[in-house]
Amino acid sequence: MYLEQINNPADVKKLDKSQLEVLASEMRSALLAKLSKRGGHFGPNLGMVEATIALHYVFNSPEDKIVFDVSHQSYPHKMLTGRKDAFLKEEHYGDVSGYTNPKESEHDFFTVGHTSTSVSLACGLAKARDLKGEKGNVIAVIGDGSLSGGEALEGLDFAPELKSNFIVLVNDNDMSIAENHGGLYSNLKLLRDTDGKAECNLFKAFGLDYVFVKDGNDIQALIEAFQKVKDINHPVAVHIYTQKGKGYALAENNKETWHYCMPFDLATGKPHSAPAGETFASITAEYLLTKMKENKNLAAITAGTPAAFGFTEENRKKAGNQFVDVGIAEETAVALSSGMAAGGAKPVWGVFSSFIQRTFDQLSQDLCINNNPAVILNFWASIYAMSDVTHLGIYDIPLVSNIPNMVYMAPVTKEEYISMLDWSTNQKEHPVAIRVPVQVISDGKEVKKDWGALNKYEVTQKGEKAAVIALGNFYGLGFQAAKAIEAKTGVKPTIINPYYITGVDEELLESLKASHKVVITLEDGILDGGFGEKISRFYGASDMKVLNYGLKKEFLDRFNVEEVLKKNRLTPELIAQDAAALM
Repeated sequence: MYLEQINNPADVKKLDKSQLEVLASEMRSALLAKLSKRGGHFGPNLGMVEATIALHYVFNSPEDKIVFDVSHQSYPHKMLTGRKDAFLKEEHYGDVSGYTNPKESEHDFFTVGHTSTSVSLACGLAKARDLKGEKGNVIAVIGDGSLSGGEALEGLDFAPELKSNFIVLVNDNDMSIAENHGGLYSNLKLLRDTDGKAECNLFKAFGLDYVFVKDGNDIQALIEAFQKVKDINHPVAVHIYTQKGKGYALAENNKETWHYCMPFDLATGKPHSAPAGETFASITAEYLLTKMKENKNLAAITAGTPAAFGFTEENRKKAGNQFVDVGIAEETAVALSSGMAAGGAKPVWGVFSSFIQRTFDQLSQDLCINNNPAVILNFWASIYAMSDVTHLGIYDIPLVSNIPNMVYMAPVTKEEYISMLDWSTNQKEHPVAIRVPVQVISDGKEVKKDWGALNKYEVTQKGEKAAVIALGNFYGLGFQAAKAIEAKTGVKPTIINPYYITGVDEELLESLKASHKVVITLEDGILDGGFGEKISRFYGASDMKVLNYGLKKEFLDRFNVEEVLKKNRLTPELIAQDAAALM
């Protein structure tokens, strides 16, 4: 087995053409074995095997610096840079992350998990090289889907200013996570159809030289193209056409489904486990599709992640032109939403919490200053969501809730969520964001609350001495903590569901002073700038003691949720212990 003998890229250079082909087959087999057992980014990595072999055959990493965009296609790179055991031996599967990581290897230059960044990051490396008078190639690897992101286009615009060695490797598989959307993709198709000879050329328009490789899974053709641009003295784009999911028929034929996978049966492609019952993604899509029939001005918007709120290919067809995919361009999604709302339409943007981080300026400037009634549905905003450091969903509360005019809400149950969604898509006074719960809890209770009467909390259990204000996903934890406090002190605490992240129910908080000594807040996000601090500020000049529970401001990576919760004293027993000490 050749892969077992690859300890660094220099070992790749020792193989001849036929041996490189065998190596590609071995790498693909190793990917399939690991991904079927552990899950991960599937299609992008299978499609990049040959290109990665050719890169390391021609270039001299780490002296030549390769920067991967998103890192969805970096698994083959890890195999060839001293980390093969993490793909060959099951006991080592957890040794590496799913993204490039400088802590793992000198061949990785950035921890990257968000899209459209590689060209700009690599431009920085090239500029530093030139300022220091050093040599070496700098290669930015970017997928066609990532080209729709504003940062990618900004990077391409700047690259010719370098006037020195700089290589942009464009991995074009005619797919983003779902199908591509946007005008630049018609040019990519034209270039593919003309073998790169079309006069209209996106990359040349930016001022880049251009090389096209028709078969991006042909190792020899790739080697020849890379040898042509190695040590080049000006910026160039190498455009390769690859097969996403290559080597696994199900993935080749169902590219969207197989962009990312959970553990599955390799023979049948069926997942070992599937979500049981409803999800908030399916609930949301069903609700919006029904409302679209009643209101032709209602539209669902995605920035390249339609599955976030249940818009499968079938549901996108049902929605027709009431479904909009702006490509991987969250900033445009916010500005488009604001513009649509200003024009009398009702936009609903569904997004994963990690990706809303890219949009602060647009949320503030384009949306909230103008106070346009767009709706944002924020999914996977929780410590219980993704655990990779690049995809954490715990920073949104400080980011979203401190912008004037924004109404940010946190339902607990399915019924509360549907009620908030119904109100937000009918009202015309505010931009509204909803922090979608991670777990579907249904109590069957009809929700009659007037959400337009902003910042009115609900007392769900009347008590004394201690009050527990538990937000969204942590309401259940708050209920358990109240029971633990009662068991420890004999005093039944008040329990409050606040619903609103962006405001304070001053009347209710003032009333607690009469019979309470301690107020406890719980939030599923970082404490700095968060919900609890608003409550602490309210009580700052009073005798009320306030305990804020949430997460420490830090970059967590591939963590154990229960360990993190315990470290932050987010257990019923520890909360009760702290409360009893103050009571």
